[in-house]
Amino acid sequence: MPETATARPQAFAVRCTRVLLSPWSRLSLLVVLLAAAGTCVLLFEPQRLLSGGWIAQLGGATAVALFAVAYGACTAAFVPRPLLNLAAGALFGTQAGVVAAIGGTVFGAGIAFGLGRMLGQDALRPMLRGKWLRAADGQLSRHGFRSMLAVRLFPGVPFAAANYCAAVSRMGWLPFLLATGLGSIPNTAAYVIAGARASTPTSPAFLIAMGFIAVTGLGGATVAWFKRHHLRGR
Repeated sequence: MPETATARPQAFAVRCTRVLLSPWSRLSLLVVLLAAAGTCVLLFEPQRLLSGGWIAQLGGATAVALFAVAYGACTAAFVPRPLLNLAAGALFGTQAGVVAAIGGTVFGAGIAFGLGRMLGQDALRPMLRGKWLRAADGQLSRHGFRSMLAVRLFPGVPFAAANYCAAVSRMGWLPFLLATGLGSIPNTAAYVIAGARASTPTSPAFLIAMGFIAVTGLGGATVAWFKRHHLRGR
């Protein structure tokens, strides 16, 4: 009898642990976390804290590192990256601003990738049954670095969506982070330069940066359009 009385609570604890660690429980936790992050962004607008200039008052590498960490947290909470890139340029200028923005981009992508991989992959992979979903998953799983590099170079796919799609695929951490860092440099640098030169909108640097942003945006939309029609025709 004593053994039975002891075994019952242990069995109940084991069942509770299995339920809490099940794929759908972890996916539910991910949804709650993302919803909470999005709500916090809407209510508190953390991007204003970055653009307010208080971090830049610290000066030097400390300010750049702090901005990169805050940038990463904001992107994981769905704050639009263009706003943060413009703020980086306005606060730190071109060179330090690019370093801060790229560092924050990689950090934020890593947060999202880790959350998606730990909390969402097991539940979502069995749902990849549609033609488009299977094609995207196969591309990311087999050609992870090349595919993610293209996604980052041509910003037709939202940053957060690309992070979580990569997390659900079998793409590795290193290809994902390397492709994110390298592929984000051109577009991020253009926004940072625009932010740094916003006070002189007729300067060649500002005009070139805005032109680059427009061309890459159009290129991303064109690539997405061709990809969609290619998948429809298969």
